[in-house]
Amino acid sequence: MDDERGAAQAPSEHQLALLHAAAATRRTTARATSDDGPELPVAQVAVDVGLPHLDRPFEYAVPVDLDDTALPGARVKVRFAGKDVSGFVLARVREAEHVGKLTDIRRVVSPEAALTPAIARLCREVADRYAGTFSDVVRLAVPARHAAAEKALDAKVEGADAPSPESGGEEHAASAAPDPTSPGTGAWGRYPAGPAFLHRLGAGGAPAAAWLAAPTTDPVLDWPTAMAQAARATLDGGRGAVLVVPDHRDVDRLDEALTEQLGPGRHVRLTASQGPQARYTAFLKLLRGHVRCVVGTRAAAFAPVADLGLVAWWDDGDDLLAEPRAPYPHVREVLRLRAEHEGAGLLSGGFARSVAIQQWVQQGALQSVDLPVRRAAVPRVIVAGDERDVERSGAAARAHLPSAAWRAAHEALQHGPVLVQVPRRGYLPSLRCDTCRDPARCAVCHGPLALTGSGETPVCRWCGVPATPFDCPNCHSHRLRAGVVGARRTAEELGRAFPGVPVVRSGAGEVVAHVSSSPALVIATPGAEPVAAQGYRATLLLDAWALVDRPVLSAGEETLRRWCTAAALTRSQDDDGVVVVCGVRDDEPLPVVQALVRWAPAWLAERELAEREALALPPAVWMAGLTGDAPAVVSMDRGVGDGFERIGPLAHPERDGTVQERLLLRTSLEDGPRAAAALHAARAGRSARKEPGSVTVRVDPAGDLL
Repeated sequence: MDDERGAAQAPSEHQLALLHAAAATRRTTARATSDDGPELPVAQVAVDVGLPHLDRPFEYAVPVDLDDTALPGARVKVRFAGKDVSGFVLARVREAEHVGKLTDIRRVVSPEAALTPAIARLCREVADRYAGTFSDVVRLAVPARHAAAEKALDAKVEGADAPSPESGGEEHAASAAPDPTSPGTGAWGRYPAGPAFLHRLGAGGAPAAAWLAAPTTDPVLDWPTAMAQAARATLDGGRGAVLVVPDHRDVDRLDEALTEQLGPGRHVRLTASQGPQARYTAFLKLLRGHVRCVVGTRAAAFAPVADLGLVAWWDDGDDLLAEPRAPYPHVREVLRLRAEHEGAGLLSGGFARSVAIQQWVQQGALQSVDLPVRRAAVPRVIVAGDERDVERSGAAARAHLPSAAWRAAHEALQHGPVLVQVPRRGYLPSLRCDTCRDPARCAVCHGPLALTGSGETPVCRWCGVPATPFDCPNCHSHRLRAGVVGARRTAEELGRAFPGVPVVRSGAGEVVAHVSSSPALVIATPGAEPVAAQGYRATLLLDAWALVDRPVLSAGEETLRRWCTAAALTRSQDDDGVVVVCGVRDDEPLPVVQALVRWAPAWLAERELAEREALALPPAVWMAGLTGDAPAVVSMDRGVGDGFERIGPLAHPERDGTVQERLLLRTSLEDGPRAAAALHAARAGRSARKEPGSVTVRVDPAGDLL
């Protein structure tokens, strides 16, 4: 039996010959398959993993059946760390750097090249600039896929959204508005350098301008029309335009102006507030070249516009232009990088000028485009509470609604609406001790106390615990007074002061876009001021000290920006328009008040920049803030290494009542790229070692340094 079993298992010479022939056939088939496989068999994939130590492309093999769809820019699913993970194909190459066997791409989610090479490069540079990761920036740049939008747009003819001359689109644009590049015409005709700027855009140039818009209540000359004319000049020259504004109300105004200048269907809106299908449809129209002009909020800064000729943004100092998610990029830096790499023109506009833009102007990176303003062409500015007011009205001159403000409002309400800007929403969002005037704080978490309504009990804005009874730790008084009066309380007071006059409130959750020219009191928080038909007759800026005295580095420039935005909605002095600044402390003349009275925003920006250069503060230096648990901050600081000036760490109270550690790192602007790389390396080291705790890294934290 054993001999029979052995014979049965041992192959004969004939069987061995057959086995060798079969092996040779398999080798021949394998070579043929390799020869007939993908010409570029290796894909470099950016995997959607936010860990800093994995912030690099990974190599995957491209199966034969995915050769035609796994193209650069396509969304794919790959196996990573035992899970199916999303990613983007960045490139296809012939040979892999990895010496082992490559894992195959699992599937192609969509063959649409959603991540273009230009945007991929931009995402990488933004991530490096802010010590972030590529995947975090890509999430900001490319919206989530919507399959229904892809299929619906496929049914349309290529270029159907760009009106042809036969459809009347070009004729509409030509007849709707004069040629903006002609001297003396359009909104840019008011500015000495305006026509030249538009001419260079239309001729394919790359001008870079810091535009100080002159206030006007004429919609034909206002800033939305001017930006739309710049986009039209760019499109007429055969290139595309990206226009970014802070909020949806600005998008609406600019959208209307673009339709007037370009005709319908020649641009799209792109905002984060759009529905998934609407946003992805607008994204696809830009990606496929149906249109070449986009207007939107900060989500539009990464829009894939082909043949980019202009990047423009409005109101650089608005904090809505700074991304609140990691790595916290600012639209200013994103569009600057795009303009540099794609040879596009650059335009930063606003009624005021931020310190960062002023630095670019002084460095020669931007040319100033402004208009020497006649005093009569802007509203007359009155500072309430001066010596003459005190002599005339006594203590009423420095009340919450000073006598000068009451007289200006009373006179203006005979002819039109009055805008009242209050610094905070709510009822009494800030309280103080009635005796010693110290800020009222919670006994539990030391948070600020506020009053939510008439007759209500003061509560902590951080932990919500009622302050019953209040006991001042300084003087042990139990009485409270208003620190800052909110919009609701102001509306009550003005309603009693001007009985029978309609009161309109505009603020968070109830923003009003437009009001008529009829007499009305419009109570608005900064950034929520409605546009009045024919402009406001008067504007009251209440509790000015609440803006100026904020403990932030940008308090001065931010205050002037908010005041100029409100004042620009007011009629000119020629048309009896007046702005009253209320609540300014008279111990010393404030530069921000002087800048408003003189309407000199560039002067204040230049002064602020000089002070920051003397004090070595951003944007004169590179700075980053590390905030987190104390052990994590110490570990991060150790990983960064030498070469930095360190400030702190110090306790940093958060809005939820918790206290964390904060460390500031400072170095020169020239050393900024190396510093950002060191921060990224330190983050990667902590991530690879799986160290506990979290640290928030924020490069250029200029707005909240103090």
